[in-house]
Amino acid sequence: MIPTPEPFRVDIPQDAIDDLHRRLDATRWPGDVRHPAGSEWAYGMPETYLRELVAYWRNGFDWRAAEARINGFDQFTMPIDGLVTHFIHQRSTHAEATPLLLVHGWPGSIVEFMAAIPRLTQPERFGGRAEDAFHIVCPSLPGYGFSEGPSTTGLTPKRIAERHAALMAALGYERYVVQGGDWGAIISRFMPDVCPENMIGLHLNMMRPRPPVDVADPFALITPEERARLAEVETSHRMMHGYSHLQGTKPQTA
Repeated sequence: MIPTPEPFRVDIPQDAIDDLHRRLDATRWPGDVRHPAGSEWAYGMPETYLRELVAYWRNGFDWRAAEARINGFDQFTMPIDGLVTHFIHQRSTHAEATPLLLVHGWPGSIVEFMAAIPRLTQPERFGGRAEDAFHIVCPSLPGYGFSEGPSTTGLTPKRIAERHAALMAALGYERYVVQGGDWGAIISRFMPDVCPENMIGLHLNMMRPRPPVDVADPFALITPEERARLAEVETSHRMMHGYSHLQGTKPQTA
């Protein structure tokens, strides 16, 4: 039985917003570490910047305005493989528009695409051509935004790709284009594997090249300058991406 999409609107209770404000007001500041000029971020976020950031979320950010912007799009929820999935489904007024699945990244959301969606569904309003229009499907990844998160392990990028293929099928799209960035690129890379007959094209704006597996010494294929660049990247990754290792190995850690 094909599930039926249910209309959805964002409506955060005022009590939840008030509670967030109370908790922001009660922030206990960690204290700062003195660093030489230019190295303030060596140990993480400086307290000065953190205070500015919290002040913005507490006093500068207008959630109701953001909520209204999100609700300007056609949103739905639908159960897929046992989890409720939230998604934008914005059809173009041009009936022959090409279906396009947009997959966001981490730590992003469907908000990433709000400025792009009108340009994709109505390109002629922005100097484009009507024949280049798209019907947009933009799901919130499992556990992101208003999509239900899994309570068991094993929801791999390939399985999420399978869920996206099921979503497109439930919406009646037999042929479509897929775009993914960041984590969405890792997921979307599997779309040609799970539904090759449905794919018109795939666009990824994050590429993760790997050395060839049938070469004894892949480093022999690159120049000394490229080796130096890889060493710089490795050092940067070790110093700046501790969060990534933690979340990739112990995601339940606060």
